Amino acid sequence: MRYRLLFADAQGVVYDHPRLLAAVRSGDTVRPAAAGERAAPLPPGASLCLLPGRRPVGVDPATGEVVALSEVKVGRRTFVPHAVGATLPPGWTRALLPAAARPPLPTAEAPILPQWAYTAAALGARGPVVFALHTDRRRHWSPATHSTPDLARRVEARLAGSGNPIWRQIARCALEWRCFTAQNTFYGRDEGAIPSSAACNAACVGCLSEQEEGLPPSSHERIARSPTAEEMAEVAAEHLASARGRPMVSFGQGCEGEPLLRWKEIARAIRLVRARTARGSIHLNTNGSLTRGLEALLDAGLDACRISLNSASPSLYASYYRPDGYALADVVRSMELAVARGAYLSLNLLTFPGVTDRAEEAERLWRLVARVRPHQVQTRSLAIDPDLYLALARGRGGGGAPIGMQALLEGLRRARPGLVIGNFSRAKRERATPAPRRGGRGARVNA
Repeated sequence: MRYRLLFADAQGVVYDHPRLLAAVRSGDTVRPAAAGERAAPLPPGASLCLLPGRRPVGVDPATGEVVALSEVKVGRRTFVPHAVGATLPPGWTRALLPAAARPPLPTAEAPILPQWAYTAAALGARGPVVFALHTDRRRHWSPATHSTPDLARRVEARLAGSGNPIWRQIARCALEWRCFTAQNTFYGRDEGAIPSSAACNAACVGCLSEQEEGLPPSSHERIARSPTAEEMAEVAAEHLASARGRPMVSFGQGCEGEPLLRWKEIARAIRLVRARTARGSIHLNTNGSLTRGLEALLDAGLDACRISLNSASPSLYASYYRPDGYALADVVRSMELAVARGAYLSLNLLTFPGVTDRAEEAERLWRLVARVRPHQVQTRSLAIDPDLYLALARGRGGGGAPIGMQALLEGLRRARPGLVIGNFSRAKRERATPAPRRGGRGARVNA
């Protein structure tokens, strides 16, 4: 299959090039889209997006040469084109980056891009395609079931009946930032959000809620005041007691600080919740930095946690997370503790094509998974300007040529037979214990 190059004008109108084929990017390498390259029709909920100031890069079919477009003519108009990528809905994992040429430094025309996971896109025989993997086919996170016309009414009714600051925060998350987990709390179903911390002990380069001067504005805002144990327990207990579907509450979201900094208050909140209801799962999203705090939460009744990492290499991990007072070794100890204590452990793996799937990086991740034996790996396409992440990843972590995202995921399954690979947390009744011995074949990646 030969895919055509897409480009856009300054108003965001997307065109396909009459002659040039699509190029793709893996790390620093820009190349033609191979004949067998994995591409999928643009999924429902995905969007094509303009990459301002980046020039489209395509392939001359006659010579195979990779060329950057500096000017195009459409009808009677001649203009400077912009590169086009795509953003994906939940359940998809990016496989390749958009091929784009940009000035060496951010300029007014080509600023640092906001925090989205930019994915390679092209035109196929039946319409736009994306170079991505469908890694979680469960439908309860579908965009069609969220941001419904009745959501604002549900939020208004809840705010009218409670002065709890958590409801005010997740109302903003649900309506302004369209967070599906926050929306679930108002819909009364599945996984609900419990914001818990205004502070953090990491300074992630791609932080969604706090950005340094000179970088794009953060896409979310943290809760202004860390809530009390009683405030957290009130929202969590109500959701667990009555939620439909897959009842779960999660302390800690990607748009806030680190919940383990407040482990004493969260431990008290968990005990208050369990004094009211035994239903559902109590889950923690964390960087895994404070093993002592995680142990206290497990003592209180935490039954699942998701620990984030971008790499099993200390240098690459530190360059992205910029941890304060902890290191990757502490995070691994927290992983091991969670498994030893019988909690359901997910790794929140922030993936980036051409870095995460470098041969040595992949091997280190496989060894980590074989050692720690998590129950699940949730693949999360890292939401960051590709050039910004590549600048910090060069010379750090494992080297070698990229093996591709599909091969990376298949290797994870070999390292941990029975490992669940997906994008969403599993409720209690969805959890299964992976096989105890190494070797053999796992289930399909998109199962």
